Amino acid sequence: MGKVGIIGVGQSAFVRGYPGSIRELAYEGFKGAMEDAKISNKDIDASIICSAPEYDKQRSPAGVIAEYLGLTPQPTFYLESLCSSSSMGVRTAYSLVKSGLHDVVCVLGFQKMSEITSAESQERMGRGADIQWESPFGTMMPAYYAMYARAHMEEYGTTEEDLALIRIKAATYGQMNEKAVYRKPVTMEQIFDPERPPVATPLKVFDCCANADGSSCIIVANEEKANALCDKPVWILGLGAASDTVNTAGRDLFTGLSVAIEAGKQAYEMAGVRPEDIDVAEVHDCFTIAEMMAYENLGFAEPGEGKELIKAKETYKEGKTPVNVDGGLLSKGHPIGATGGSQIRTIVLQLRDEAGPMQVKDPEIGLVHNIGGVGLYGNVTILGRS
Repeated sequence: MGKVGIIGVGQSAFVRGYPGSIRELAYEGFKGAMEDAKISNKDIDASIICSAPEYDKQRSPAGVIAEYLGLTPQPTFYLESLCSSSSMGVRTAYSLVKSGLHDVVCVLGFQKMSEITSAESQERMGRGADIQWESPFGTMMPAYYAMYARAHMEEYGTTEEDLALIRIKAATYGQMNEKAVYRKPVTMEQIFDPERPPVATPLKVFDCCANADGSSCIIVANEEKANALCDKPVWILGLGAASDTVNTAGRDLFTGLSVAIEAGKQAYEMAGVRPEDIDVAEVHDCFTIAEMMAYENLGFAEPGEGKELIKAKETYKEGKTPVNVDGGLLSKGHPIGATGGSQIRTIVLQLRDEAGPMQVKDPEIGLVHNIGGVGLYGNVTILGRS
């Protein structure tokens, strides 16, 4: 059926407290993507609405949002795989287009997390784990990733200072990103301020991303439509997806995420590329240790050597493998359902040379690594100019 491309991308600003409804929030990302693609609602054959449930009161939000966006009577449906929902949405859209069932599909990710308190949000996240065997014992996201950080430190000698370098990089680029929640520099002194208690040792406040409200939108089209409607389509070259045991007690790897390794292998094979071919990447840095593990899981560094990449600034914009040069989740914030779409938007803009002050020099191939839960779901998407 030919190639499948991305012809439009959009994103709302990520904020800590959006004043409107979820449908209004969704519209902001949608409007940007439609203006970018220069198409109208009648050009869209189907929509996929992506978020994690229970952060707002609306059941079946796909119907509400599709109606508000004027995407009826076209089919719409709801997709969730926790934090990787909109990456999984793009994978699904690719399948719908590749099969010939639809020509143009809109993938809309959103989350309005400010409708509940931080404590309630942490409880919802905890229930992303097994509600029978794990979450009743108080496991929460920072604690899970602190366990991975401790294992990485014990196995490879990684230090808290190594992780702090990742946060400093995130803040360097977050300052440049007008869509990010946090746009201030961060220093080593701030990170290790003794007045700031640890969140979950060894992770401190600056090692953790923050919840946010936001939306993102990706317009996917078949080759004929992409070439007809878009001057600079970006092509989906490779897709990988994997899942792991819900209970961490069922896993045998704690210095990395098996889903990232497996999804990466699939995406590299499908795209016919290797880690060294990636010119720019977005990885799921919900915590600093998550970015460190992503370096290694994706083959940018050997296991245990991710710390050498950040020490040498090889993951900065001018480095060998630029990673998260939009500030990542650590600076942008993490509106769960919108995160994957935001990452994909960043790589699309990079490949179109439209990333402004965050632009990497002449990238041809970009990668997006998006994780759902604590390594429960993994998606890797490889995009290219040609």
